[in-house]
Amino acid sequence: MPDTNDGGPDSDVDPEELDLTDAEEDALHDLQLGIEHVHRAYGTLLEFHHQLGHAMDRMSDAEDALREAGHEEWANRLRDDHLPAGAISDQWTFELVEEFSTEFLEDVDEFEATVRDELADGIDHVTERQQKRALRERARGPESDESPD
Repeated sequence: MPDTNDGGPDSDVDPEELDLTDAEEDALHDLQLGIEHVHRAYGTLLEFHHQLGHAMDRMSDAEDALREAGHEEWANRLRDDHLPAGAISDQWTFELVEEFSTEFLEDVDEFEATVRDELADGIDHVTERQQKRALRERARGPESDESPD
């Protein structure tokens, strides 16, 4: 495997070479975990968007069924008052997804990448790389002459 310095999944970069302080390492780790939770929140928002979309499809089917059953007034109210309404403050969920993605997610991703570039030469998951190295060294034992991955 080539030795790369991009911090990607195939990177064999030695995180000890970064010369980070404990505080910098902690900050990078907390920032990385925070970003991962932001992405999870985005996934939850997408799930909300899809679930509400399915709900609206069923409600549209209910409108048709109400009309077929002779309940024009209820069908009209569903069509006019509920189906065109936004989920939150008259925004549809696709608008929430778009705004979250472009106004928040992109910004925090860029911020995290900038901090990581400045402190860790762009290397991702510094703490986890150190854990991986320590566990592999421990597994090899003190008598091994192999260099750690």
